[in-house]
Amino acid sequence: MNSLDWAVLIGYFGVMVAIGLWSHKRVDNVSDFFTAGGRMPWWLSGISHHMSGYSAVMFTGYAGIAYQYGVTSFVTWSLPIAIGIFIGAKLFAPRLNRLRSRLRVASPLEYLKNRYDLRTQQALAWSGLLLKIVDVGAKWAAIATLLSVFTGLTISQGILITGVVTGIYCTVGGLWADALTELGQFIIQLFAGLAMLLAVMSELDGFSTLWTVWDKLPDGHAEPTAGPYTVTFLLAFLFIKTFEYNGGMWNQAQRYMATDSAASATRSARLSAVLWFVWPLVLFFPMWCAPLLVDAQKPDASDSYALMTEQLLPHGLLGLVIVGFFSHTMAMCSSDANAIAAVFTRDIAPVLSKAARGWSERAGLIAARWTTVAFLALSMAIATQVNSPTFKDIITVVIKWVAGLMGPIAIPFMLGLLRPFRKSGPTAALVSWAAGLIAFWLVNYPVDWAVAGGVPLQYQVSVPLAVSLVLYVLIGFVKPEDTPERDAVLARINERGESGYEGGADGDEGEGEGDGDGTGPSAAVPAQDGGPTPRPQPRG
Repeated sequence: MNSLDWAVLIGYFGVMVAIGLWSHKRVDNVSDFFTAGGRMPWWLSGISHHMSGYSAVMFTGYAGIAYQYGVTSFVTWSLPIAIGIFIGAKLFAPRLNRLRSRLRVASPLEYLKNRYDLRTQQALAWSGLLLKIVDVGAKWAAIATLLSVFTGLTISQGILITGVVTGIYCTVGGLWADALTELGQFIIQLFAGLAMLLAVMSELDGFSTLWTVWDKLPDGHAEPTAGPYTVTFLLAFLFIKTFEYNGGMWNQAQRYMATDSAASATRSARLSAVLWFVWPLVLFFPMWCAPLLVDAQKPDASDSYALMTEQLLPHGLLGLVIVGFFSHTMAMCSSDANAIAAVFTRDIAPVLSKAARGWSERAGLIAARWTTVAFLALSMAIATQVNSPTFKDIITVVIKWVAGLMGPIAIPFMLGLLRPFRKSGPTAALVSWAAGLIAFWLVNYPVDWAVAGGVPLQYQVSVPLAVSLVLYVLIGFVKPEDTPERDAVLARINERGESGYEGGADGDEGEGEGDGDGTGPSAAVPAQDGGPTPRPQPRG
């Protein structure tokens, strides 16, 4: 990097901070901080949902997969995510929006104390919080690794710089700042990704590289599945990502909650699905060509993309691509920080502290901001340990730990929204959660050590979710725990409108005039002790 590249990078950081400070004016209460007050346009929510779904791991871990195995990096990663989000556009997005509009909650997990009980809510909240600290730590480590390649800064210095800048804008501006910076980051990444694509094609056969390069690449690079990324892995990943990217990891759920209606949430999800199908192709193509241009130095080839950018791009454009690396990581980490702050202040703190149950709007907002800072600090500390023997490496943390542990947390949360699972109550939720965590430990450690060659990756990540799913459904049949109160919660989430009107102009899951305003024919949602409860809001 030279002074021009540094100017681009510093300018980017400055713009992100400025957006955060501007967004501060739009945040008057907890609802604004966590769900943008339900006023976010569907297109901004969709772009934000897309950008908050991946990070610099795309340019390190998945760049290494693309370098070694080729097309499978797209087929077994972004393609199943796109399909999963499209499925969730009808199944989960509108229901998650109704959590805010009808139950008046600010945290995705806030409804669980009424859908199940307080113990279930706390189990999912604490386990998800701890997992997210590790997950975001891996993201910080990924971007710091890239920064070290270009600048010579240490990993710790890179983590500190990116963490502090992200902390400033997402703490002062809340979800509005996250979404608006993600829009800016998307535009930057658009230019950076196209610049890299054009540079690679120019270095090879020009535009015809799109179809001539395949005969030159290593054998198997055009195969849809390769190496450990088999058809079984693809199916398992599709199953996992359908839950994760439709709200199972909470930050995506917030994007649906932030729109003005269930129909807008559906449109938001469809836009995100289209972006997940199209945009990664632009980013991955240069990575597929990388074996023809650079020799990766690291065993996992995670440095291949960084080496290629240094070799091909002039200064200025190099800085822009580096900014693109930052844009993805900062988008994901800031959105995760906001989601975790919502869960802690709305779901955990009121159980730990009697004072937290009586927080005023101002006190709740201050607590939300301090929680955001604390989460970022903890995840940055974890980031310094990602390459330790415990975590092994970045891609191991992201694929194995997050994908494997997400399922047991997401199953009760996501399926609890759907009427067909209304008989699955607290027992089903807690047993499926605990058994899934135990299954993850068994498959990834004792069993993995005992099996020659280890347990294949697809089973390491899918078995915990499968165990949780089977037990959640089975226990619901064996020990049904549906009650009128729990049915009332499900009715508020699932009913589409007061008048029963279903139609949207474009065939979306329709909203009658009552959908999204918190009204409807359903029974009132019951209150429970131990945390904040939905409060009736004045209509006007």
